[in-house]
Amino acid sequence: MSRAEPDLPADLVAVLAHLEQPAAIQALLGDLLTPAETEALTERWAIVKRLRAGESQRAVRDAVGCSITTVGRGSRQLQYGRGGFVQAFAALQALGLPGPAGEAP
Repeated sequence: MSRAEPDLPADLVAVLAHLEQPAAIQALLGDLLTPAETEALTERWAIVKRLRAGESQRAVRDAVGCSITTVGRGSRQLQYGRGGFVQAFAALQALGLPGPAGEAP
C-alpha cells in the first residue's frame, strides 16, 4: 500500500498565494524553513529544472553535487507528481524568467 502524500496547510498556501512581494515570501519561507530545508529546496528546484531541460540524471547529479537517488526522486515527481512543476515552469515563462533550459522566454 502506498503512503499518501500530505497536503500543505491550506491557510499557508493561501497566504503564499496572497503575498505578492518576493521579499515577503522570502521572509516567510526564511522563518519557516531551517537552513538545511532551504538548501534541500534549492537543490530540488535545480534538479527538476535541469531534468526538464533534458539533462541526463547522471549529468544532473554531477552538476548539482547530490546523490543519484535524489535526482531519481526529482525525475519521478516530474513524471508522476501533482503537476505543480508544469505550472511552475509556465509561471517562469509568464514572469519572463529563464526556464528550465536557462533560455529566455
